[in-house]
Amino acid sequence: MLAAGVCFFPTVSSSLFHHVPLSKAMKVKSGGIMSIVPRFAMSTERVPVKEEKQRRSGWKEYFEQAKELIETDDGPPRWFSPLECSSQWDNSPLMLFLPGIDGVGLALISHHHKLGRIFDLWCLHIPVADRTPFTDLVKLVEKTVRSEYKRSPNRPIYLIGESLGGCLALAVAARNRDIDLVLILANPATSFSRSLMQLLSPLLDALPDSFSPALPNILSLTAGDPLRMVLDNAVKGLPLLNAAGEPIEDFTTFSSSLPVLADILPKETLLWKLKMLKSASAYANSGLHAIKAQTLILCSGNDRLLPSQQEGERLRQLLPSCELRKFDNSGHFLFLEGSIDLLTVIKGTSYYRRGKYHDYASDFIPPTPDEAKKIIESYSYSLFNIVTGSVMLSTLEDGKIVKGLAGIPSEGPVLLVGNHMLLALDVAPFIIRFFTERDILVRGTAHPMFFKRQKSGRLPEVSSFDSLRVMGAYPVGVSNLFNLLASKSHVLLYPGGLREGFHRKGEEYKLFWPEQSEFVRMAARFGAKIVPFGSVGEDDLGQTVVQNFQLRYHQLLSTLQKKHSFPSILRESIRHYEYFVYCHLFYQCKRLAMTVTETDNTMYANFIFEFMWMPCT
Repeated sequence: MLAAGVCFFPTVSSSLFHHVPLSKAMKVKSGGIMSIVPRFAMSTERVPVKEEKQRRSGWKEYFEQAKELIETDDGPPRWFSPLECSSQWDNSPLMLFLPGIDGVGLALISHHHKLGRIFDLWCLHIPVADRTPFTDLVKLVEKTVRSEYKRSPNRPIYLIGESLGGCLALAVAARNRDIDLVLILANPATSFSRSLMQLLSPLLDALPDSFSPALPNILSLTAGDPLRMVLDNAVKGLPLLNAAGEPIEDFTTFSSSLPVLADILPKETLLWKLKMLKSASAYANSGLHAIKAQTLILCSGNDRLLPSQQEGERLRQLLPSCELRKFDNSGHFLFLEGSIDLLTVIKGTSYYRRGKYHDYASDFIPPTPDEAKKIIESYSYSLFNIVTGSVMLSTLEDGKIVKGLAGIPSEGPVLLVGNHMLLALDVAPFIIRFFTERDILVRGTAHPMFFKRQKSGRLPEVSSFDSLRVMGAYPVGVSNLFNLLASKSHVLLYPGGLREGFHRKGEEYKLFWPEQSEFVRMAARFGAKIVPFGSVGEDDLGQTVVQNFQLRYHQLLSTLQKKHSFPSILRESIRHYEYFVYCHLFYQCKRLAMTVTETDNTMYANFIFEFMWMPCT
């Protein structure tokens, strides 16, 4: 049984909504835009709601609530706040959601419950019949931003913009450089002039009012490619029925919700929104040079409405403090897809903060069971874990050595100090075993390059390490270590740093620790227990792999010389055979690098490949 309680604007007559007198809810401002005195609350939460549940697509909930919302929808643009967002933390930052071309403001419907715990969430609703110009929408959002900034000048304000809302967020940020803003933009429409959407306006103008072919196109363009999603999931080993379940359910939902979609975007409204997109794109692009707000761009690889991934790369180059995350199989309406968890993305990029800067101790949000399960499963089925199968031993208080982590103190602060092995691949199994066996979240140190995008070079993208940040990784630094010990955390420290993890041949198990270990003094200040440990085995495995490559190189070269008959031009010199073997080993190393990383991240694979290729050159 579904239940929803709503307190929204006064013109709604549905039983799901409670009336609020107009005089108490709004007051008319010049220019025809009404400003809300209180915010209105809206609930889309189902009861009972479990703490953790499998993420599903939000399309069904979106259409159900949108249908109720637009039945008697009129009046000016206004804000509403979901009722399930009323239990946020103290001093939670304000999050303003700016909708896309639909204007309903319900695109975050499947994220309300999670976001409501840590944000004060407001959503902008633009009625179907409203014709407020883009510049007036900018002024409306700007007025809200400035009003809330005066109330809480020390907390940031988040602007979450989707498509048209992305242009709106950029425009507000360009006009308010003195306010601490954080922008999260999903497929922003700043690329409208380079999209096929601009061709729809003359087509719709030429058609009679009784016939609008736009809806079938919108239906096919909103989500990602269902067949591709099914095949990708089947390749990953998921049962075919499970892999096809959500795309089929989405298709069924779309088919049954065409009348609602037609009510949300009738011909006149669609024409108005397309004209607004054109002006919004030009307005936002003209002010990009003035933006200095922290920005996170989420772009879909299967967006058929806008060239979102190309636009994401362009904006990342233009904006001074900008990060980019790509979702290759997703469609235009990113937030309504069940594969995307916005809160996990925010945590993985370290974009959540309640002050001027992100505090890796006080602003850290522990991973939910669902997030931890996904990260652990992705590691458990990796080639490295299958090949190594790490074993951990610990010492009890009586000096007895036991298999497992029973000897590790459960109460913090605890400082775990040890040596890095080859490529620092020992970090992931270390943190995961502590979490699964002892339910202890170890905050591991990492090099700052894992947290800050590099302008150039062949190092992997920082997005490759988002899962580590969700599990509590923090950039090495005195202040971060101080704050974590003060919060009684379990902290993992490698004094040898990156130099120890990338040691050279003949430096196996050699420590590169500084002469003065200041961490001992800091641990003593907080009464932290120091647990030293040693890691062995990975260097030996790496040496075996390298030796195997060299052995196969000579064996293959000898075989080619004896048994193969090549054209005379290739028999002139043994170097031709060597070149052939060289190319063969090059391909095999590249293939192994992609397998070890188990990702399509070419930069990360190249990074691993170069390390493995050095002994062969």
